Amino acid sequence: MVSPKSEDAALDRRTRLLAAAAVTLGGLSDVLTPLGELFAARGHQLYLVGGSVRDAVLGRLGTDLDFTTDARPEVVQDLLRGWADHLWDTGGLVFGTVSAAKAGQQLEITTFRSDSYDRVSRNPQVTFGDTLEADLVRRDFRVNAMAVRILADGTLEFVDPLDGMSDLLAGVLDTPAAPEDSFDDDPLRMLRAARFVAQLGFDLHPRVRAAATAMAAQIDRITAERVRAELDKLIGAQHPIDGINIMCETGLAQRVLPEVPAMKLEIDEHHQHKDVYWHSLTVLQQAIDLEEGDPDLVLRWAALLHDIGKPDTKRNEAGGGVSFHHHEVVGAKMVRKRMRALKYPKQFTEDVARLVFLHLRFHGYGKGQWTDSAVRRYVTDADDLLPRLHKLVRADCTTRNKRRAAALRATYDDLEARIERIQQAEDLAKVRPDLDGNAIMELLGLRPGPQVGKAWSYLKELRLDRGPMTRDEAEAALLEWWKTQN
Repeated sequence: MVSPKSEDAALDRRTRLLAAAAVTLGGLSDVLTPLGELFAARGHQLYLVGGSVRDAVLGRLGTDLDFTTDARPEVVQDLLRGWADHLWDTGGLVFGTVSAAKAGQQLEITTFRSDSYDRVSRNPQVTFGDTLEADLVRRDFRVNAMAVRILADGTLEFVDPLDGMSDLLAGVLDTPAAPEDSFDDDPLRMLRAARFVAQLGFDLHPRVRAAATAMAAQIDRITAERVRAELDKLIGAQHPIDGINIMCETGLAQRVLPEVPAMKLEIDEHHQHKDVYWHSLTVLQQAIDLEEGDPDLVLRWAALLHDIGKPDTKRNEAGGGVSFHHHEVVGAKMVRKRMRALKYPKQFTEDVARLVFLHLRFHGYGKGQWTDSAVRRYVTDADDLLPRLHKLVRADCTTRNKRRAAALRATYDDLEARIERIQQAEDLAKVRPDLDGNAIMELLGLRPGPQVGKAWSYLKELRLDRGPMTRDEAEAALLEWWKTQN
């Protein structure tokens, strides 16, 4: 039984959140008021809806505003023409959506819909509706099914027929109708549930969690591109670890990112974590803590996936120990395979894979025993990913032994200082052979071809080993090497 005090506290919080949302939306009156007037003058209703209302209540409203209306798309276009700063067709008209921009705000206005689904794909049979209630009940979650009516005089009227506000106050995600029906209509909603957990810090209602667990295999109906988009939103969110856990607990991750839950089977060789899975989530959080500015998806993906090669490289050693030799090599290959399957861009995939491949190299540094040549190779191999590699290596220190953690930090501080000293002397960002292709051909009497490339590669390796050389030194070394090639 809920106590009167609890009910009063909930009511008070509801009142305060709605009042704060009204203030937030009042700051957009230069857009909302004239927009409401345009629709009212033609006898149409206009509602701010979905994530825009949810985020206004939570105090996190951005510049993307979603609306719904009883006006048909061609009418909406006519109403906005001449008022909006920009008006365009993004292919959404077939779904009843008109996109526009006004005063720095991105607007999407969609006609009431009462769609049906074939439950084979996630593509709805678009049917325009006549009531707000029918439009709201077809939405994914009740917290996304609240609305604010925009009246002609600028008045804002909160409308919540499905009581999404109660879910928001409780920090829970529940569906308007039975979750089984919702997920059968559109399986992507299961992944969106995990994403909203990551973005909002909410939890799933037990019936939603149960339905997602029972129906996880239905996510196979969704294209790789759609899955990738949701995964990026999840990992770029404020609470990605919570979202990843939801994916693993429901079985969704086993379908779209199986390498992550597979790490639960492997015990970390240092025995500092329950398993490699929890170690990887700790590294992800520590990498996030090192970010400067916006979420760095390359760094976050590398942190999450840096140890996915461990299950395939686990070896039980004499004395009860466990090793994962070359897991960084295997892991980089696995990253490429998974990200290609998810249709990630080639450069993004290569950046994540290269960070995974390089994340262990620092541990050969010891107490500064690396030669300058080794430092040059570390920098050259990392190239423009070096700042991210610095963060990943530091994040990968998850030991609870304070003395060991301090020693690792000090050692990496020393490596970064050495990099800086050599960088100042040699410009490591532009390590190139001391002779270019033309000079090589002239010295060796060659025409363009594979031999020139081979000579160029030899000189670059020599440059990495020795550091900068004079032209005479480079020419002498090249001629000496050339004698061994004939």
